[in-house]
Amino acid sequence: MHHSNDRPLYGILAMLLAVFMFSGMDASMKALTEHYSPLQITCLRAACAWPFIVLWLWHGNRLQHLLQARWSLHLFRAALGIVMLSAFIYALKTLSLADAYAIFFAAPLLITMLSVWWLKDYVAPRQWVAILVGMAAVLYMLKPEGDQLLSLGALAALLSAFCYAVSGITVRILAKTEPSGNMVFWLMTMIGIGAGLLALPDWQPLHLIHWPYFLAIGITGAIGQVFITEAFRLAPPSVIAPFEYSALVWGLGFDIVLWQVWPDSSLLLGASVIMASGLYLIWQERR
Repeated sequence: MHHSNDRPLYGILAMLLAVFMFSGMDASMKALTEHYSPLQITCLRAACAWPFIVLWLWHGNRLQHLLQARWSLHLFRAALGIVMLSAFIYALKTLSLADAYAIFFAAPLLITMLSVWWLKDYVAPRQWVAILVGMAAVLYMLKPEGDQLLSLGALAALLSAFCYAVSGITVRILAKTEPSGNMVFWLMTMIGIGAGLLALPDWQPLHLIHWPYFLAIGITGAIGQVFITEAFRLAPPSVIAPFEYSALVWGLGFDIVLWQVWPDSSLLLGASVIMASGLYLIWQERR
């Protein structure tokens, strides 16, 4: 399905920029995990991006449609968003960025699996093989830390990917009736309020020394959100989805530069298999 306004190259560039921004945001959140709880960082992530999103909507003259919303689906997406973000931030606390990303890359495989059940999409046997190979690699990545049976950080990254997959399907349902601005605005507003309330018992005072991180989270999160929305507007999902995997390159870069953590062979092997499975599914979908 190609629309006359499809501009694949611009869509790909927008996607690459969005992924870079989100990786920078994740690196900033990882730096804060030593000082604040995952729920508090989730709340701050939403709160820091909120003013930029309101500006973006105001600039595009889209504020007047905000109240025409399907509240039940927005609330469901926000609940998923809170679990997704706080689980991912918990994963960042214990894993390197690249490890967390490699496991999170299971999301496209999970979306394909869930769409069979939820949207009644057809998945060919070849695609099921790719999904199973990819999920086997994810299980391989769930290797234990120290004396644990499973790595809790890796399990949290997998839970985050599952919530992201379910959220991706609700977006496909919501997009039929809701403008993208509405979805971004209500998601951030509800995540900020919900995570803030849940974080209250364990809330730590914000330190002035961390304000560059908060500012970076707000700016990168908002720019990333705008560009990922643009990417999906400019090109079909099957064209731009493969470029989400560029996150691994940025993740490795941030790990090396900020934390002097170098990738090991098991990370590179697991990530390659998961990415290959995801790319195969995208390629099949395009055909």
